[in-house]
Amino acid sequence: MDTNQVVTNKLRSDAAKIITDSIQSVLPYDSVRNVLSQREFDEPVTLFAIGKAAWTMASAAVKELGDKLSGGVVLTKYGHSQGPLSQLEIIEAGHPAPDGNSVRGTRRIIEVATALSQSDEVLLLLSGGGSSLFESPVDGVMLEDVIDITNQLLCRGADIVEINTVRKRFSAVKGGRFARICAPATIFAVVLSDVIGNRLDSIASGPVTADMSTSDQALAVIKKYNVHIGDELLPVLQTETPKQIDNCEAVIAGSVDQLCESAASVAERLGYRPLVLTSYLQCEAREAGRYMASLAKEALKPDSKPYGIEPPCVLIAGGETVVRVTGKGKGGRNQELALSAAIEIAQLHNAVIGSVGSDGTDGPTDAAGGIVDGGSVARIAAGGMEPEVYLDNNDSYHALEKSNDLVVTGPTGTNVNDLVFVLCGPAGKQTGIAERQK
Repeated sequence: MDTNQVVTNKLRSDAAKIITDSIQSVLPYDSVRNVLSQREFDEPVTLFAIGKAAWTMASAAVKELGDKLSGGVVLTKYGHSQGPLSQLEIIEAGHPAPDGNSVRGTRRIIEVATALSQSDEVLLLLSGGGSSLFESPVDGVMLEDVIDITNQLLCRGADIVEINTVRKRFSAVKGGRFARICAPATIFAVVLSDVIGNRLDSIASGPVTADMSTSDQALAVIKKYNVHIGDELLPVLQTETPKQIDNCEAVIAGSVDQLCESAASVAERLGYRPLVLTSYLQCEAREAGRYMASLAKEALKPDSKPYGIEPPCVLIAGGETVVRVTGKGKGGRNQELALSAAIEIAQLHNAVIGSVGSDGTDGPTDAAGGIVDGGSVARIAAGGMEPEVYLDNNDSYHALEKSNDLVVTGPTGTNVNDLVFVLCGPAGKQTGIAERQK
């Protein structure tokens, strides 16, 4: 094995450890228990946990509250439950598109919530994925309408705030409406943020938070992305959501900022100089991939010190990119980012680029994302198809599968956006950038 491959293998091993350890450090079990331990609860407490991290968050609450917990419902994604929890009903449902179980689980939560009195307290545990999982369309709207409009927005590159601005209007529980359902009971919400900037009214579409968005903004999103919508739905879209909520207190228990800082700490322990560039990465995935590749090239130029640091180093970004779907392939935003980056760093030695979703599921796939290096493109092409063809078809999953670059973690139990990083080895190992031979 040549020296370059030895270095690459070490970088890939370190990249995998950065991913594993940083995600492990932001699992919500401890953070939820810490938040709950600092607050006094009067009996009875009814628990609702909603989102991809709902089971983990609920298990922490069961442990912390003990006999004060009177029951409740956990609504999470298929495959994300890890078994029964004392006094809690567990329902699994669809993500990224809602399904019949989403509606069934939501109606069960509504049934429990409407029976609450002023002496009751609700503990609401929210995490990403809640917008799909927690759904009960308002009168005049079919679940199929919600799915169709959401899919149009996703495929055309709308970001999560834009998507949630629209679907709040079609839901009986989003945009603060669930808080009204729970009244007169009070609500204490512990929130795991998967939204850039930690907007409470957008995380899981803000079911218990006064809505900052407006109907005019929702209509503007529909127009911006040329979404086809039935005329009968326009009056629903123009109905405003609650702008004042008086029965809820909310606390952020985890976010992408913590994930980035954790990745920096892990990398530093491994001997790399860390720098967190941003926790607001928000653009098309393939453009983000090209940008991260440009950072790798800059870091490995002789005598170059991008952002004042030199190899061995790690340059870290957190956030959530989008994919504009024009092809018929399989993949997610992190895999598309990784494939785009791989094309740009073909035959670049001494650097790897990683991109993963902290929840362990990137789009409708079983992969969390990918780790690519200078040899990824050659490994993809050896399978008989050029990587650019895969990228044009939004088929990043099968491309990275060919190159053995997929990162598969399984459901992690958390959801705090995506982690993207460039890992560069010690100076002096780079042997130059060569043009890939066609």
